[in-house]
Amino acid sequence: MSWLSQREIEQRARATLEFYEAHAEAFWEGTRDHDVSQNLDALLGELRGAPPYHVLDLGCGPGRDLIALSARGCRAVGVEGAAAFVRMARESSGCEVWRQSFLELDLPAGGFDGVFANASLFHVPAQELPRVLSELRDCLTPGGVLFSSNPHGENQAGWSEGRYAVFHDWKAWRSFCLGAGFEEVRHYYRPPGRPRWRQPWLASLWRRPGGAEEESS
Repeated sequence: MSWLSQREIEQRARATLEFYEAHAEAFWEGTRDHDVSQNLDALLGELRGAPPYHVLDLGCGPGRDLIALSARGCRAVGVEGAAAFVRMARESSGCEVWRQSFLELDLPAGGFDGVFANASLFHVPAQELPRVLSELRDCLTPGGVLFSSNPHGENQAGWSEGRYAVFHDWKAWRSFCLGAGFEEVRHYYRPPGRPRWRQPWLASLWRRPGGAEEESS
């Protein structure tokens, strides 16, 4: 992947958000019934301590997963860069939703038990990913968990239907997450029950070091 200038990074982020702004209603209609319960259950199953869990939905879109997290008893907060999605997510979920670009995150230190990054981090240019992942690590409580699901590939980057995207393989994605200070929990491919060539999504879980179990050991 080639190195991008700051201007190129900003242009790609702007164009991606403009795409979502222009297609907000169609995106909501096309994704509102997608079943990501496997991913939600994977994250919630790894969280420590007593609920209710405080979970950040990174790139929450129109609010589908905020609704699902709330239904599971979580105190869910969304982060979204597209203004149309922010409005839709607040209306559909009733949750707090912050308008922030992934490249300009402003998150509370240690504020969340979990981060749910479902189909969102693949929009981050590879050279910006170490910083973004470090910011997500820092917003977790010690022992907190990051869940991510991204379309995987052979580490190519480019445009996908008007959006900038990076398609990491497992080796590269693992290297980024370990480099940001996370501990590996597990990974799997989606949808379940298909051969690998028909599983376009790579899901993975990562833990911020620390927490009661580590302190007592």
